Amino acid sequence: MTEVVILSEAAAYRVKEMMKHNDEEGSLLRVSVNGGGCSGLSYGMGFEKEVQGEDLELHQHGIHMVVAKEDATILNGTTIDYKESLMGGGFTIENPNAIASCGCGSSFRTAVKQGTPENC
Repeated sequence: MTEVVILSEAAAYRVKEMMKHNDEEGSLLRVSVNGGGCSGLSYGMGFEKEVQGEDLELHQHGIHMVVAKEDATILNGTTIDYKESLMGGGFTIENPNAIASCGCGSSFRTAVKQGTPENC
């Protein structure tokens, strides 16, 4: 079975740096799906202190991640990477379940869940 979310080594390194910089060492990385964005759904990433109810727990490259059970089917097989360029760096998200996305790269929709698009 495919991991729900695959975190690259580069992304894990950047998350660890962010945790250290923001006094979040030992926190969990929550990867989520939220309503909104140009295409109807958007990705979320943030730090939390505790696992919630039916969260799925993942451990990769020293990062303890959680994903809400309801988001797992939408995110199944999603890869999170971190890339640097001359313009700076940023996280990239590749979701094999997304059937449409907008130019910003953080808004999408799937065949199963459309979400509620917002004007961009």
